[in-house]
Order: sequence, then structure tokens, then C-alpha cells
Amino acid sequence: MEFYCSVFPDSRVLSIERYPDESLDEHFKGMSGKVLTGRFVLDGTEFICLDGGPVFTFNEAISLTVECADQAEIDHYWSNLSASPEHEQCGWLKDRFGVSWQIVPANLGELMTGPAQTHALMQMKKIVIDDLVNAG
Repeated sequence: MEFYCSVFPDSRVLSIERYPDESLDEHFKGMSGKVLTGRFVLDGTEFICLDGGPVFTFNEAISLTVECADQAEIDHYWSNLSASPEHEQCGWLKDRFGVSWQIVPANLGELMTGPAQTHALMQMKKIVIDDLVNAG
């Protein structure tokens, strides 16, 4: 939560609930004091996270989309979130926790005017707005 709050503006941790003392329940063995759930705000949107343990991992079935106003914003999020170059394609990246993100221009639909733009996008990892505008 603290990492994401450092990347996004207007962000803060709202609350943290920790695992209880492991002496209360054998299911909590080794978890005492670790984060169980947390509530936080990223750029004005509230999220709740839950430690589901090692059985539940992140995958590409879910991704969070960040619609960016310009190339500088795309560059900011890309440089702060991207941690797995082999998982980058067409504005998608995976962060150091395994969460998938789509870092895209807010006007991506307007930029995609034809096959040349689609072809250009398919060649990109991080989206470069000028390359889409100049494709053709």
C-alpha cells in the first residue's frame, strides 16, 4: 500500500488490520502482526486489499488501468511500476508484486485511427503517443 501511495497522487493508507496473535488460533501460525487487510486510496479511488496467502496469486486475468493525460504521465507510471520486462506489451506491465497494469493515454480510442496505428501499438511495450500519431 505504501509503495502504491508513493506512486499515485492524492493517495493515502486509510487503515490496516493485522493478523491476531498466533496463540489465539493455530491457523495464524507465523502470521502474527502481519497485514491481514488494508484500505487505501490511490488517486482518489478507494481500494481494499487482503492477504490471501501463497495459494492466491496475481495473474493477467485482472489488470488495473491508468488513463494518462500525456506522455509524461505514461512515463511516470511506467518507470515506477514496471518490474518485469518479459511481461510488457501494448501498454501492459507487471509490477514487483505481480499486479498487472495497463498504462494508456486517456484518448487511446481517438489515437487508434486505423491499421497503421494498431500495427504500431502491437510493436510497443510502453505506449509512445507520438509514435501512434505519426504511424502511417
